[in-house]
Amino acid sequence: MARVRVGISGWRYPPWRGVFYPAGLAQRRELEYAAERLPTVEINGSFYSLQRPSSYRGWHEQTPGDFVFAVKGGRFITHMKKLAGVESALANFFASGVLALGPKLGPFLWQLPPMLGFDAGRLASFFDLLPRTTKEAAALAERHDAKLADDRAWTQIDADRPLRHALEVRHDSFRVPAAAELLREHDVALVVADTAGKWPYLEEVTADFVYVRLHGAEELYASGYDDAALDGWAGKLAGWRDGGLDAYVYFDNDIKVHAPYDAQRLFDRLS
Repeated sequence: MARVRVGISGWRYPPWRGVFYPAGLAQRRELEYAAERLPTVEINGSFYSLQRPSSYRGWHEQTPGDFVFAVKGGRFITHMKKLAGVESALANFFASGVLALGPKLGPFLWQLPPMLGFDAGRLASFFDLLPRTTKEAAALAERHDAKLADDRAWTQIDADRPLRHALEVRHDSFRVPAAAELLREHDVALVVADTAGKWPYLEEVTADFVYVRLHGAEELYASGYDDAALDGWAGKLAGWRDGGLDAYVYFDNDIKVHAPYDAQRLFDRLS
């Protein structure tokens, strides 16, 4: 049966300490604390730099058996290389330890920069490089370059599982039907991103799952979601779920500590 998983984008935020996280809670236990209250987390440290296998193994061990991680693709791939000429960068990313999450590995998020418009050829070439199973990801990881020493690379898998990918766009040129059709052809989910009106809001279903990022209702990264807004999102998500689509939802309105509380309130509505 389809399922909705609701969580937070990242979990290491100093303003959360003593507010969401109890005063005195060790930082190394913050993920464990969040995972006791929510079924999923989006790893966003992987966007800024390659993480280490030991980190991914640790995150796996600190969470319950049915927990799921989404993993954000590196900005070197999306923002610096702009999806072109990224074969080695993708190999390094998949060798950095993501496969150590095992059965807790959920979808990959690829967030495009605001200046990168719709280019069908560029996107199709990038989508063709993406591994669609953990076995394919391990084979790609084996091709990592010298940036990752062999003792820092993780290319093992415990089972061959399907992999999912989602694309978050931030340029108005993606509003054309051809963009959604291209993602649909490649089975890549178009992220439903609520950005307080700053970037395009698109609800096209382009894969067998839905990926939602909630960045703030009225002020980007800062404002929370009131009961009416959460009721509205719960209705949308229930509709997608009842239509047979899995959904992953991540709150990114972290500045004023709204994210974990809004996630819990939405999760309660859908439980």
